[in-house]
Amino acid sequence: MPEHAGAGDAQGGQGGQAPGGDGAGRPSTGPSVSGAGTEGRRPDPSSGGNRPAHAPTEPDRDGREAHTKVGPGPGRPPQRKPEPGGGLLMGRPFGVPVYVAPSWFLVAALITWVFGGQLDRVLPELGAARYLVSLFFAVAFYASVLVHELAHTVAALRFKLPVRRIQLQFFGGVSEIEKEAETPGREFVLAFVGPLLSLVLAGVFYAALLPVEPDSVPGVLLAGLMVSNLLVAAFNLLPGLPLDGGRMLRAVVWKITGKPMHGTIAAAWVGRALAIAVLVGLPLLTRSLGSGAADDVGMDTVLDALLAAILAAIIWTGAGNSLRMARLREHLPELRARALTRRAVPVPADTPLSEALRRANASGARALVVVDGDGTPVSLVREAAIVGVPEHRRPWVPVSTLAQDLTDGMRLSAELSGEELLDALRANPATEYLVVEETGEIYGVLSAADVERAFVKAMARPS
Repeated sequence: MPEHAGAGDAQGGQGGQAPGGDGAGRPSTGPSVSGAGTEGRRPDPSSGGNRPAHAPTEPDRDGREAHTKVGPGPGRPPQRKPEPGGGLLMGRPFGVPVYVAPSWFLVAALITWVFGGQLDRVLPELGAARYLVSLFFAVAFYASVLVHELAHTVAALRFKLPVRRIQLQFFGGVSEIEKEAETPGREFVLAFVGPLLSLVLAGVFYAALLPVEPDSVPGVLLAGLMVSNLLVAAFNLLPGLPLDGGRMLRAVVWKITGKPMHGTIAAAWVGRALAIAVLVGLPLLTRSLGSGAADDVGMDTVLDALLAAILAAIIWTGAGNSLRMARLREHLPELRARALTRRAVPVPADTPLSEALRRANASGARALVVVDGDGTPVSLVREAAIVGVPEHRRPWVPVSTLAQDLTDGMRLSAELSGEELLDALRANPATEYLVVEETGEIYGVLSAADVERAFVKAMARPS
């Protein structure tokens, strides 16, 4: 089932759109007939470590007393996102990498086996060659899934939304769109183009089938591709997240209410209802279309039940992820560099650590910035390094030996907030950052650990 993932969703399936418009991550196009969407990119500020002892005592910005060591909190810095991966790189259409996940080979083998059995009934003269024809069908089918995903990708690029990658996987494809559409109209278009392209492909295969003998290899292949693309389109148009139809429903409710969160809640609960309907209804539907023998419970029945359970789990999980990512995006604006930054005191490079800490305590600062003779910041004293210096040695240790040189990526504007702040931290992993005013004046030091704590705290609050 294509899908597209976005600001918190991944497009997956045979070309649908995955949830993503509500997350703090990036939108993704949702599941198509063969898969469910995943939230696109999600903010991942690093968590911090324990604070050192003997720290200056100063009220936090919210007024509470906090015993903290001078210097930014240690801990893992925000991790730079690895280069998009997840399988075998097949190419970069429109500059977007396309990967085939290892799970695709499993589903390709399954399609080859199932379709081969059907060919044996329709074209028994093929013999063992039917499996080569079936393998060709599996590849052609996923090529149509790729076209579905490319439709989402082209629309996203047209709206200036970055696309991280496209991945073909077990239950379809995923287009990981890294931003959320700015308007409900764009959200609707972004979701609809995938199923639309699947319908167009079904029409193309139907037109190609007209002059072909139905009981021939080309006839069977074209008929199979026509039906599969119709199923992909129909499945993805179901009005529940993380399917493309769910993204369309979200856009409609967003337009009516003016609140994207309301659209997400409505589409996610419809998605959960769809998951239950698929779990119960798919096996009953396939059985009613079968032989009709009430006591005929064989391998096909077991496979139908297993398929229904997998699809239901994908839809249910995708809907839940959409709700979580919506809440995440709702709280993102609460992360503001200015509010999270620690007051800092500038000190020359040869200042003894004990003297630097005395100055920090005297001024109520919680961080140390090393400056040159002109007062220009050149490095930040690392809190983790301070912890490692015994107190009796601090008068003999210059702060320059505990500092980390500043790079351009470690200088942040005090005006950064929300997703822009998280993007800046992800792009330049560090434990602490120098925060400056627009004039270049030092505002303070931002600890990645502080951002992590604020992020977790915001997420813990109900919407």
